[in-house]
Amino acid sequence: MNVSVVLFTSDLRLHDQPPLRAALDGSGEVVPLFVVDRAVAAAGFAAPNRLAFLADCLRDLDTGLRERGGRLVVRSGDVVEEVCRVVCEADADEVHMAADVSAYARLREGRLRRALEGEGRRLHVHDTVTTAVPPGGLTPASSDHYAVFTPYFLQWSRQPLRDALGAPRTVRVPDPIGSEELPSRRGLPGLSPGLAPGGEAAGRRRLTAWLRDGVAAYEDRHDDLAGDATSRLSPHLHFGTLSPVELVHRARRKGGAGADAFVRQLAWRDFHRQVLAARPDAADSDYRTKQDRWRSGRAARKDIEAWREGRTGYPVVDAAMRQLMYEGWMHNRGRLLTASFLTKTLYIDWRVGARHFLELLVDGDLANNQLNWQWVAGTGTDTRPNRVLDPVAQARRHDPDGAYVRRWVPELAGIEGPAVHEPWKLSAPERAACASYPDPVVDLSEGLARFRRARGGE
Repeated sequence: MNVSVVLFTSDLRLHDQPPLRAALDGSGEVVPLFVVDRAVAAAGFAAPNRLAFLADCLRDLDTGLRERGGRLVVRSGDVVEEVCRVVCEADADEVHMAADVSAYARLREGRLRRALEGEGRRLHVHDTVTTAVPPGGLTPASSDHYAVFTPYFLQWSRQPLRDALGAPRTVRVPDPIGSEELPSRRGLPGLSPGLAPGGEAAGRRRLTAWLRDGVAAYEDRHDDLAGDATSRLSPHLHFGTLSPVELVHRARRKGGAGADAFVRQLAWRDFHRQVLAARPDAADSDYRTKQDRWRSGRAARKDIEAWREGRTGYPVVDAAMRQLMYEGWMHNRGRLLTASFLTKTLYIDWRVGARHFLELLVDGDLANNQLNWQWVAGTGTDTRPNRVLDPVAQARRHDPDGAYVRRWVPELAGIEGPAVHEPWKLSAPERAACASYPDPVVDLSEGLARFRRARGGE
C-alpha cells in the first residue's frame, strides 16, 4: 500500500486542502505532519500570540482528522530532517505541501526536494493553497511582477479560480508513526488578554457569521473604527484555517458592493505575495528607496516607546496601539494611522514598526505586514509615497463621536463627543480631569515639516 506524507505549514485545515486531497487520491494511507520549526523561534518570529493561536489550530486539526479516522503527527526540529525521518518511518513514496513565497520558505522547499530526491522520493508543491492566484501566475509584459495594485487587480479579477474542495470523509494513517504532544496555549507567557481562539472550526463559524451579517455593509463600514465592521478573518488566513479560494467563491456568490470590496482585500493579499516572491529582500529592505535618514538617538527612542505604549498624546493612535496590545489584532484603519504616524510624523524607520507589529499581531504575516508598512512609509508600492495621514482629521472621519478612543483610552472616557480627539484643546478644568493622559509628543505641523525636509521638500 502506497503511503504519502502531507506536510502542513500555513494551511491548517481540512476543507479545500489540495495537498491532502492529492495525497489521498494517490495513496492508500497518509501521514498528516506538522513540524514545529525551531528556526522560526531562532529567527525571533515565534511570537506568543501566534504560538497560542497555532496551538489552537493544531488541536482543532487533530480533532478533525480523528473524526475521520486519522490523527495529526507533530514533530519539532529542523523541518527537512524531520520530514525525511517520517518519510523513512512510514516508507512513504512522496510528500505533498503548499507553496510559500518567503525567502526562507523557498530555501526550505529546495532543501527538502534535494533531500527527498536523494532517497528516491518525490516532493509535490501545490499552488493556490494559501493564495487565490499563484504568486507568479500574473506578470506584466515588462516585468516579473506587478508593482502597482490596480493593474494587478484587473488581471487578478479575470482569472478563473479552481473549485473549492470539500473536506475528506476518511483519512487513514499508518501505524506506528510516533508523535509529540500537541502544543497548548496554556502557560504561554506574554499573551494578549483578548486574544481570539484559533482553529478551522472557529474560522468557519466566523466566516459563516460574516457572510450572513457583516459583508453586505463592508463597503460602507470597513473604516468605521468604533463599529468594528471588518471580517477579523486575517488570523485564519494567515494560519490557513480558511482557504482564500473558498472565500473568494463564497463572497462572489453572496454578491453586492460589500462582497466586492472584501474580495478586493483578498486580492491585496495575493498582490503582496507576488511582490515578495519576486523581491524577497523587500521583507527587510526598501522596495523603492527614498534614501531616508530615519531619526535615531535618545529623542527617537523616547518617541518609539511612547508609540509602542499608546502614549503619544494623539488619542486615535494610542487607542489603536492599545487595541493591539490587548487583542493581538488591530483594525485596518488603525494600522494605517499608527504606521503613518510612526514613519512620517515621527520619521522613524518602518522596520521598527514592522518588528513591533510582528511581536504582537496574531495575523503577523511577513508579506502583508512588511509590504503594508513599506506602502505607508512610502518606500513600497504606493503611487503617492509622500502622503501623510493626519491623525486628528482621520479620527474625525472614522471615529466621529470618539467611541473607539473612549473604548481603548480610559483616561479620556469622560470627554464627550469629538472633543476627545484633541484633549490639548480642552478647557483647563477638563484637561485637569484627564491629566494622566500625556500631551502630544510632537506638533503635527512640525512633524510634517520635518518629513518634507527629509524627503527633499516634496
